[in-house]
Amino acid sequence: MPSIYGTYRSRATRNVWLAAEAGIDLTMIPVMQAYRLKDPHAADAPLNTLSPAFLAISPAGAIPVLEDDGFVLTESLAINLYLARKYCGDLGPHDANEDALMQQWAFYGATSIEPAALAIMNTTTSGKVGTADGDAEIASRSAALDRPLKVVEAHLSAHPHVVGDRFTVADINLAEVLRYAQSSPPLMAAFPAITRWLAACQARPAFQAMWALRMAEPA
Repeated sequence: MPSIYGTYRSRATRNVWLAAEAGIDLTMIPVMQAYRLKDPHAADAPLNTLSPAFLAISPAGAIPVLEDDGFVLTESLAINLYLARKYCGDLGPHDANEDALMQQWAFYGATSIEPAALAIMNTTTSGKVGTADGDAEIASRSAALDRPLKVVEAHLSAHPHVVGDRFTVADINLAEVLRYAQSSPPLMAAFPAITRWLAACQARPAFQAMWALRMAEPA
């Protein structure tokens, strides 16, 4: 069965959520982000993203990484698409058209939404909300998200799920990207269809199980 190198406090949450939905016995191999360690090169440092042993698997030094019977794959959204096709039945594509649409929405989320949404989350969690620089950053990033979120809002106003008439890996991938934008309630208030859909996604038992693992891991 597949293994994930990473931590729960990383984009590996996307893979853990999918595995929980599908009942995949996913093994988590702990790999700490190097920036969280005082000296990632120390002899007694835990396996981390700058460890030679990990760089041999992932030259980019980024988590998560999937290993499945000798096959190695990086990038969390690609990992989910692969797992969904191979293991997840109705969570994956039924045909080539659905496969293409699932890829489309994953790429759209990663390129048009995630950078600005992640910047909003980082500004919020760093305690800069209420400062001139922090508020300016959130305003700028929210403006950048207006057009792509309107695209998603229109789609989810007309469809209950991202692809097809059922919950799929496309919902997981896009929901995990949009989760970053939830750090700004004023931004999300302008998109009621997205807000309702996210609430439904995050109410699922598999998401709740993943979130409990994430919150139990030291920050």
